Amino acid sequence: MPPLTWDDVGEKVYETGVDHGVLYLPDVAGVYNTGFAWNGLTTVTESPSGADPNPQFADNIKYLNLTSAEEFGGTIEAFTYPEEFGQCDGTALPHPGVAVGQQGRKMFGLSYRTKVGNDVDGVDFGYKLHLIYGCQAAPSEKAYATINDSPAAINFSWAITTTPVPVTGYKPTALIVVDSTVVDPADLTALETLLYGQAATEAALPTPDAVIALFGP
Repeated sequence: MPPLTWDDVGEKVYETGVDHGVLYLPDVAGVYNTGFAWNGLTTVTESPSGADPNPQFADNIKYLNLTSAEEFGGTIEAFTYPEEFGQCDGTALPHPGVAVGQQGRKMFGLSYRTKVGNDVDGVDFGYKLHLIYGCQAAPSEKAYATINDSPAAINFSWAITTTPVPVTGYKPTALIVVDSTVVDPADLTALETLLYGQAATEAALPTPDAVIALFGP
C-alpha cells in the first residue's frame, strides 16, 4: 500500500455557495408533490443538535455511553420568498395582496444546491443537492429600516425545525444529500427532473426511499 499524501492536484476540495432553492408543499396525504422556485436565497444553515453522550456508571467505573437522539434544524435566510411560503410562515391570503398574520404554520419540504470546488476546476467541479423533509418555520423578526446613503436589502430569516420521515433500513431522517461528483450522471438527471419538474410534470420532492432507489442497481 502506498504511503499517505496530502494536497495532491485535484484533491483540494471545498464547498461554497447556495442556489436552486425549491419550496415543496405537501398534499393532504403528506406527499410533497408541488414545488415552487425560491428566488433570493442567501444562506441555509444546517444545525444538527442532540446526539449528546449520557455516561452510565457501574462497578465504580464508567460503564458505557448512551447517546441521545439527533435532531435536525437550521436557518433559512433570503431577500425574498415564494408567495406560497406565506402559509408556512403563519400567513393566510383571503384575497390576492391581502395577508392575515398569526395563522397556523404548514409544514414544508426544501431542496437547495451547494457548489463543490477543487484546485483544478474551481467551483465547476460539481455540486451537492440537499433535500430536507418535515420542515416547520418559527416566527421570525423582520427589521424595516429607513433608506440612507448605504442602502441594503432586508434579509429575511427563519429558524426551522424538522420531523424525520421513514427510510427503509435506516433510522428516520430529515436530510438527504446527493453528491454530483460521485453518483451516476444519468441517475442524477432523473432526480433533478423530479425535483425541478418538466413540461408534463410538476416539481416534487421524492421520499428518501424513492431517492435511494434512483441510485440503486
